[in-house]
This record gives sequence, structure tokens and C-alpha cells, in this order.
Amino acid sequence: MTRIKTDICIIGAGSGGLSVAAGAVQMGARVVLIEAHKMGGDCLNYGCVPSKALLAQAKAVAARGTAPTSADFTRAMDHVAATIARIAPHDSVERFEGLGVQVLAGRGSFVGPDTVAVGDTRITARRFVIATGSRALVPPIPGLESVPYMTNETLFAQTECPGHLLIVGAGPIGLEMAQAHRRLGARVTVIDGAQALARDDAEAAAVVLAALRRDGVEIVEGAQVERIGGRAGAIEVQVKGGTIFAGTHLLVATGRKPNTKGLGLENAGIAHTAAGIVVNAGLRSSNRRVYAIGDVAGQGQFTHLAGYHAGVIIRSMLFGLPARARADHIPHVTYTDPELAQIGLTEDEARRKYGGQLGVFRVGYDQIDRALAEGRDAGFCKLMVVKGRPVGVTIVGAQAGEVIAPYALAMANRLKLSAIAGTVLPYPTLAEIGKRAAGAYFSPQLFDNLTVKRIVGLVQRLLP
Repeated sequence: MTRIKTDICIIGAGSGGLSVAAGAVQMGARVVLIEAHKMGGDCLNYGCVPSKALLAQAKAVAARGTAPTSADFTRAMDHVAATIARIAPHDSVERFEGLGVQVLAGRGSFVGPDTVAVGDTRITARRFVIATGSRALVPPIPGLESVPYMTNETLFAQTECPGHLLIVGAGPIGLEMAQAHRRLGARVTVIDGAQALARDDAEAAAVVLAALRRDGVEIVEGAQVERIGGRAGAIEVQVKGGTIFAGTHLLVATGRKPNTKGLGLENAGIAHTAAGIVVNAGLRSSNRRVYAIGDVAGQGQFTHLAGYHAGVIIRSMLFGLPARARADHIPHVTYTDPELAQIGLTEDEARRKYGGQLGVFRVGYDQIDRALAEGRDAGFCKLMVVKGRPVGVTIVGAQAGEVIAPYALAMANRLKLSAIAGTVLPYPTLAEIGKRAAGAYFSPQLFDNLTVKRIVGLVQRLLP
């Protein structure tokens, strides 16, 4: 049996785990990193990277204006593989070993409060980090186990475009892949038991759904799946009421669940629920030696959130300084065309929390010269303000994920709207929509204020 003693032991080499490993080892800590599958985790291999690569190729085909071909789908999947291959070296074992990290391949499991086993190796550490991420949630739908289906973990292994892709789940993953496959030539039907993009601003979601329907995606809401049957190439999804949707392929996109199975959490006194490992504001578990970050911590399922969590715990683990994770400044984006970006509270959430203190200011893309010049004027920016500070921003439209960046900066640093309004942006850019929204907050104070007008009038009379 091999024994290793180290400062920090990290289980999971996805975004969060890699960020902790790279930061800690370069600051002088001894680090052991354990990965049971692929370096880079879900984001690189099955999530953010391949999905955005596929969306980019689908967008290019749509912009061409001619009917997609089977060759388009092949080129798109080749692009997905090539993109992963280009990024993979940055997340590779070789790079991290070069930094000084000891990388172990295998499944890590706690065998005590301060010991993790990987095969015949036992690792004891001052601090542990669980960064095992999440995996596709496959609901117990009758008949599903008897038919072939895909999740995001198998979707990108396709070599031929589906004839008719059925997607169960109308969240961000389901709708992104629906649009991509439709633009690459597949017929697509999306089925959801509730409302599509239910967690997003309803007005913004409507813009996205209208765009997908114009692309030819069939979106069926309020249709609870009761049974799935058929065989390869002939899948049937039956919903409540008896309606049956038939297709050639099935994608299950009904959410994700944290990867806690097999970690031996009970051996280390680590409390957890179905939502993930229970952590405090500093991302520490019930075992003070153990932190949890990213998807497995149950506070959100975004790559950038895992990276943020890594920074929080490095401050605590390496320097012994107090550190607390926030959630109010974490943005998220659905990368459909148009994109839907959100940070902070939606309008409904803000009204429930702040009531009459809230101000809501809306600017359409059709008021932005760059959007008009490019013929991409669908969508809007909606800004929620309380006492001069943004508490939420919703942007739906072209490059919304990029356009929301100034508000991510403002809310992370608790800046007032004057910081946005006073920023000089290059003209013409789409980012102007965010500044226009901030200006809409100040306009009544300047232009509809009788006191201001009286002062200006007095100054004009007194000036020589």
C-alpha cells in the first residue's frame, strides 16, 4: 500500500478542481489531484465547450441561407472534436504535473475523516476539496430503460444528423441543442412538463422561444411525459392525455444531479442531500477539513461559478483568511440565438423582494444603432434598480452573454449605476444597450426635475 501525505487533496479535475490545483501549487502548497475519468471534466468534454462549438457551426450554416446537408453535420461534429482537442492540453495531466501537482487516475473515496483512498493508495491531507461536479439527471420514466437515448455525455458522439430528434426538457441544454440540431438539418420536437425556460424572465424567454419556433423547432409545454417506448430509429414519447410524439432519436435534458455517489462521505462525517454536499458560507462541509465547490456544492451548476468558488476557498485554505461565497453577482447565459443573459434578480423576483422600492428600466435592441446596422434588433435589456444600485439585469438579444459583462463587473464590486452611466463606450457597439438602461434611470432626475430646471434657468440668467 502506498501512502501520500500532502497539504491539499482535490477530488475531481473539472473546472473548479483544476483552478484550485493550479492556484494552490503555484503558491507553494503540496497538491494531490484525483480524477476518475477525463481531465477537464464535463465542461470540456461534454458540456460548455462542445455545445458552444456545435452552436457556432449551426449558426454559420443558418447564416448561409441554404438548406443544410449531411456534410454540414459531419463538419460540425469534426469542429466539436477539434475544439476539445485544442483546449485539452491546458487541462492535461502533463500540464498539471509540470506545475508540480501529483495527479492520480482513479476514483477517490473517503475511508476516514482525513484520508482518501484511490485503489491501493492512501492520501492524508490537511485540507480536502470535493469538486466532482454533476451528471445528467435521468428521470424514472416508464419504458425509458428499454430504448436508446442520449444525454449531453453521449450526444456529441453522433456521426449522422438525426432525422427527428425528440428532446425531453426545455431548459437551457435542451433548447440550445434543439436549435443547433434544427439548423443542421434535423426535425426537432422539445417536450416539457412545465414551462420552457421556467427559471428565466418570462418576457425574455418568450423572445428566445419565438426565435426557435421561427427556426422550425416544435416546442410543447405543459406536457408531462408518462411513457417512452419504441426502438432505435422509431422512438415514441407519450404525454399525459395520450398524445404520442414519434421520432428517430431521443435526448434527455431534464437537469443534472451532483456526483456524490461512491465518495464515502459517511466515512468522513460529511453531510449531504440530494442537492449536493451541505456547505456553509465559506464552502466548508460538516467536516472542517473538507470543502466542496462547483456543482457538487448544490449552489448552482455553472463552470464560472466553480471557478469563483475555487478563488474563495484558496483564500481560506492557503492564507487562513475569512472568505464567504456570494451568489448575487453570478451571471448565467442560455446560448441560443438570440442569447438570454441574467445576473441577479429577475423582474418578478425583484418585485417580490423590494416592492415599491424597485425601479425597472427597459431598453430595446431596436434603439441601438449597431443592432439596427446588423439587422439584429430583436430583444431588450431590462434593468432592476434599488436606491441607485443594480439588483438584477436581464438581457435577451444578440451577444447578450458579452453585453452583460459590465453589469457583472458592477454587481461583483457593488458599484452604483453612475459607474455604468459614466463609462464611455466605443460607438457603435451592442454594449451601449446597458449604458442606455442606466441612463434611463437617471433621465427623470435630470430632465423631469423642476428643481434642476429652475437652477439651470437661474444660472443662464446670471452668466455673463
